[in-house]
Amino acid sequence: MIDIRKLGLFNKMAKEGGNTVADHLSQMTGMETEMEITKINFIDIPDIRAHVGDDKQIGISIEMVERPYGHILFLFNAPDAKKLAHGMMGDMAGAEESDDGFSDMERSAIQEIGNIMTSGFIDGWANVLETTIDMSTPTFTYGPGSSMVNDLVGERDDEMALMFDSRVQALEEDINVTVYTFPELQELVSLMQEIEP
Repeated sequence: MIDIRKLGLFNKMAKEGGNTVADHLSQMTGMETEMEITKINFIDIPDIRAHVGDDKQIGISIEMVERPYGHILFLFNAPDAKKLAHGMMGDMAGAEESDDGFSDMERSAIQEIGNIMTSGFIDGWANVLETTIDMSTPTFTYGPGSSMVNDLVGERDDEMALMFDSRVQALEEDINVTVYTFPELQELVSLMQEIEP
């Protein structure tokens, strides 16, 4: 149960997390970037797998190793990942686009973008929750989105997860990144209850 006056915190967390990511990405890639939170849902974990689908995507996930615990997953497709990588690499030597898969430089640029997005999102949450949240090193996966969700939360006792469906949009490039968050709900609620109204 959560105090109804605290429900606005969900929106605030989504907004703050999203804006922090957009600011960091704009600085790193030179692309004007904004983040739009399309919806916040409590959703059954099997439904999230269906929602994410089986298409192959790039996934960047982290584990929160402090309250509220749980995982955060960023999903985007390979062409969008390449665009972000090239925005970040600019005209550096070796930044030519590779046709087959990802070059080492593209990979390391995507990894750095993953670090920026995950730490930005967590920083935004920590500000709203008036705490610090430590996180694991981001993990990169390329494959069906549904199996990534399964790997992160398939074994959970919780039947529900909190889904922030957020899109990061680089305005000139039309890049979409979707963010799914799977905090431990009881821990999140108890953190929210500790915040003075």
